[in-house]
Amino acid sequence: MNYKYTYESPLGTMIMLGTLTYLTDLFFVDEAHAPSYDDAEYIEQKTGPFEVTIMWLDQYFKGQKPFITPPIQLEGTEFRKSVWSVLQTIPYGETTTYGDIGKQIAEKQGIDKMSAQAVGGAVGHNPISIIIPCHRVIGSNGKLTGYAGGIERKKYMLDLEAKHK
Repeated sequence: MNYKYTYESPLGTMIMLGTLTYLTDLFFVDEAHAPSYDDAEYIEQKTGPFEVTIMWLDQYFKGQKPFITPPIQLEGTEFRKSVWSVLQTIPYGETTTYGDIGKQIAEKQGIDKMSAQAVGGAVGHNPISIIIPCHRVIGSNGKLTGYAGGIERKKYMLDLEAKHK
């Protein structure tokens, strides 16, 4: 069975998708690359993973570093999963660049370099917004670039984290 739940965040409506065991997607309804899903195939219900996700989001938007992470299950290519794995290591209140993530991936794969654009594509298709902190990735020049949920949301979250670091 597939489940969904709607969450009203300070930044807009978010949708959670998942199973009784895992959160598989978390996204703003109007974000780029939001998954297409057939509403009829999902039951609107607050499952265990969704309850943990709600606690996480409530803490986060209150300016607190969440202390518990919901169980997640990621579907994607091995490359995307490797990028999403690196995203999960970016500490609360800190940022990294697409190029730095590319260097980490290249090192793990034993190759000379990895395209920052390829990394950006994987970051942009992150299925679990905020919890897998793609908003903490910035351009090499320090500019806020490329957030599927919109630059205004990215700025809000980075400012929130900076205030409560």
